[in-house]
Amino acid sequence: MARRSPLVASTLTALCLATGCGGGDGRSGPAAPGGTIAPQAQAYLSEMIAIMEAHSVNRLKIEWTGFRTSVMAAAGPAQSVRDTHPAIQTALTLLGDGHSFYRPVSGTTLAARNRVCGAPGSEVPPLPGTVGYLRIGGFSGSPDEATAFANGLQRSIASADREGLAGWIVDLRGNGGGNMWPMIAGVGPILGEGRVGYFLDPVGVEIDWEYRNGGAWEGGTENQRVAMPYRLRRESPKVAVLFDLGTASSGEAVVIAFQRRPQTRSFGTATCGLSTANELYTMSDGASLFLTVAVMADRTKFAYGGQIVPDEEVLVPREAEQRAVAWLVAAGS
Repeated sequence: MARRSPLVASTLTALCLATGCGGGDGRSGPAAPGGTIAPQAQAYLSEMIAIMEAHSVNRLKIEWTGFRTSVMAAAGPAQSVRDTHPAIQTALTLLGDGHSFYRPVSGTTLAARNRVCGAPGSEVPPLPGTVGYLRIGGFSGSPDEATAFANGLQRSIASADREGLAGWIVDLRGNGGGNMWPMIAGVGPILGEGRVGYFLDPVGVEIDWEYRNGGAWEGGTENQRVAMPYRLRRESPKVAVLFDLGTASSGEAVVIAFQRRPQTRSFGTATCGLSTANELYTMSDGASLFLTVAVMADRTKFAYGGQIVPDEEVLVPREAEQRAVAWLVAAGS
């Protein structure tokens, strides 16, 4: 999940005018004497470190003088932006969040993942007619594709909705993330209206998430809307949420949106552990720094930031489905 600060572009322009910034084509400027780092390469790393120091979710935990020394040492005699990639890799590793990454104008994306996530695939389970089912996969795409994705989820809900349902299964297993907002907008009829989560930064800034009449909102701004909002025949239903180690990032955001919701229980295994928010910062050469800036929290402001553990740990996917169905159809549960 990515958010963007409107102040980034003007801040970086000022920095580049003051110090000079390397270009994105990998070519060197005038060579620095004696095998030392070139001014444009040093300025580019300084630009990135300044963003990290100002916005990283771990900014209050990092000793930034030592951080800068280590990053510059890793740059060696870098002469171009491309030459700084080993130093950028060092910086991402030292951030310690496991979620930030850097996408150059051309070439390989750099990241410092500190966990391996994934899980065996799961089929759509056979279910009794009294249980509705919605699977939400990961999504990344254009705004038009995001709207189509959200619309598709609500159409699936409308198709599965019927009289006499005991409740719903929302299946997030294997959802590796992407853009959370079409997921929230799409699942909204089952999730319910109102505030469903937060981003929390290290100095106490809170940005809330809401589902409102077909729209997914962040801090009072609508990020995604469906064309024709659907309402369940029976609102505020019981919901069983399924997730596993393959549920990551924006997939975990949807899990968190259901946490502490009334009449909700979760089944499966712990999630990947990337329940943090990334913000996009565009570098002076056009490269993209996706920096982890906040942790995710549920509707009660309980903060996560790591793995989310289900109410009932079930290692075998088919058994998780069976336990979910048993809970949904049990009277008085």
